Parts: sequence; C-alpha cells; structure tokens
Amino acid sequence: MSLTTEEIIALGQKHLLGNVSRYPVALVKGRGTKVWDAGGREYLDFIAGIATCAFGHAPEFAGRVLAEQAEKLWHVSNLFWNEPLVRLAELLTKASGLDKAFFCNSGAEANEGAIKMARKWSADKRGPGRHVIVAALNSFHGRTMGAISATGQENLHKGFEPMLPGFRHVPYGDLEALKAAADGQVCAVLLEPVQGEGGVVPPPEGYLQAVEKLCRERDILLVLDEIQTGLGRTGLPFAFQHFGLRPDIVTLGKALGCGYPSGAVLSAEEPSRSLGPGTHSTTVGGAPLAMALGLELVSRILDPKFLENVRALSARLTGGLEAIKAGRPDLVRWARGLGLMQGLQLAEPSGPAAARLREKGFLVSATAGTVLRFVPPLNVLPEEIDLLLGGLEEALNETYPRTDRG
Repeated sequence: MSLTTEEIIALGQKHLLGNVSRYPVALVKGRGTKVWDAGGREYLDFIAGIATCAFGHAPEFAGRVLAEQAEKLWHVSNLFWNEPLVRLAELLTKASGLDKAFFCNSGAEANEGAIKMARKWSADKRGPGRHVIVAALNSFHGRTMGAISATGQENLHKGFEPMLPGFRHVPYGDLEALKAAADGQVCAVLLEPVQGEGGVVPPPEGYLQAVEKLCRERDILLVLDEIQTGLGRTGLPFAFQHFGLRPDIVTLGKALGCGYPSGAVLSAEEPSRSLGPGTHSTTVGGAPLAMALGLELVSRILDPKFLENVRALSARLTGGLEAIKAGRPDLVRWARGLGLMQGLQLAEPSGPAAARLREKGFLVSATAGTVLRFVPPLNVLPEEIDLLLGGLEEALNETYPRTDRG
C-alpha cells in the first residue's frame, strides 16, 4: 500500500540527511506540466525540477528512448566509444558554434571541468601564476568545493571555509569592477548570462558584450554557466546567442537530461587542447543511456518551431507579470527575466506567496529572499500560463493586502 504524505515526510525526516529544506508536499506522479501528491492533489508546476524538466514530467518519448537504449547498452566507461555520445557532441558543438564537448553527470561537475580547463589552459600557455577566475557576486555555480568557491554568495560558504583559493568576486553588471579585478593573475571570467538562484537577474544592456571585449583584449577566457539558461530556456538554443557572444567555454546541465543526471562542457578548440588524456575524466559521464536521451531531447529543443513557440509563451508570461507589477506598485519592485525564466521581486519575503500559491495548486519557487521564480516546462500551454497568472494575482492580494488605499 502506498504511503501517505505524512508517512513519506516522517520517513524522510528519520532517514534522510537534513541538508535541504523541502516543501511539505510529497509528489508521486507527473504528466506534462501537472504533478500529483500522495493525497491525490493536482498542481500546475512552474518549478519544473528547477528549470530542468524542459518537456514536463514523464514525457512518453523520453521513456521510449530510455527503454530502447536500455535493451542495447547502459554503461561502458570512457575507455570506449559509443554512438550516442559522439552524435550528441556533434549536435551540441554545431548548435553552439564551439568545437569540443565533454560529458559528465551534473551542472556542478561541468563547472568543475570548466574551472580545470581554464586553469590548465593558462598554465600550458603562460606557466604558473595566472590561475585566478573572476566570478560575480550573487552568482550560483553549484555545491561542490570548486563550484561553491566560484559562487559569489558568502552565506553558502559559511562552515565550509577555507574556500579553494584563486577566485575573485565583483558585482554583476559592474564593468569597471571587473576591469579592476582582471589583472595579470586572471585566466578566466565566469558568469551566468542571467543569474538564476541569485534572483533571476539579467545583465545590464551591453554588459556581456563589453565583458567579451575585455576578455579578448587581455587574453582571458570567457566562461558562461548556461546550466539554467541553456537549451531553449530563453527561446534560443543558448542564452549567449541573444547577446551575439562567442564564449570560450560553456557549461550545461538541467535540460540536457530533463531529470536524468547529465552535464556537459562545450569548448573552443584552443582551451580544449589543455585537457589531454589523463587530465580529466568521469566514470559514468557520457554513458549510452544518458547520451541517447540527451540526443533526443536536444534534437527536439533545437527544432526552430519549438523555439518559436517558447518565445511566444515567454512573451505571454512576461506580459502577464508586467501587468501584475503595474497593478501592485506597492508590492512588486520588478518583473524581469529572459524567455521562460522569469522573476518577480517583492517588497516583502516571497516565501509566504509561494506557500499561498501551493494552497491554490500552483508550484513556484521562492529564491533570493524576496523573489518568486517562474521556470515552467518549455512546452507549457498558453492557458496554463493564464491560470498561473490569475492564481498569482490572487495569492499576492491575499498574502500582502494593499497598503496604498485610503
């Protein structure tokens, strides 16, 4: 007999490490944009595994691909070639304009690989002493030691010090601060095209283009963390394409596996040569199961009609959030984002609004203290966006009564 929500939570509290805070919801089934909890309650999911489930929950085509590949070959290690591996590498390098790919198991692991590649490239080219990587305050790059050291949030460092040396942090969008930090010890700049966990913060106009120009002038690698923004989330294959950039290294995760563990490092030819045999690897990354699924997922995401629909859906969501902002200037400080990665910053903590939305049957995440983040599946329906917007307006008015009346 299946467990109740209360039983699932109690069992988890007894046996799971208490390192994450979970909402008091135990999900047991999903299909498309909808999920159901252990009590049979239905929710419309605008978290999507934190921008991971690009095609929603339990897409039938993905199940078929995994089942077909499982009948052939699961895992062989990196000691051997496999066809899905090289075909996915070809697809991603062509779509990105980069030259080489390395596959791993998560976004954090991809960032670890990018950090190693940048430092090894610099050591090979110039010798020791130029190994520093400049990243942004308010950034998020993962929870492993290298990735968390690159992350510009001191509250995430507490208790784990010392952080790995060789990282500097400057305010996101502050070009002058970046110029000052990018001295002769620096080998790379690591940025998110849109800061995700930091509160859905897009770059100021012209900023990323100016960063790329600075990197070229000072012979510094431009590394972009596209773990959350990449693979259709912003309406283009990669977010950097909105800004006309050609980065040296790009990291991917999340939508690459749509819930199946997978990550990737894409690289230009020159830095890729720094990681020769024996310098970096992984046991399970690039396994046929993950690669076959990734090949199918990415092929569908790169379909021009699919991306056109993502852009149309993005406009609908953006317009609705802007209208809510205009209607509650006392509460909503800004509505912004890129594509189907949108945020609403409140003048109050956002957690109570997220909780009220759950009561109404909508799942959204509260991040950065005062921000509600909306990252639905890329195939969300227009009417589902309208339902969310209606529920959001109600939840805000119920949770934070107007203060501008009278």
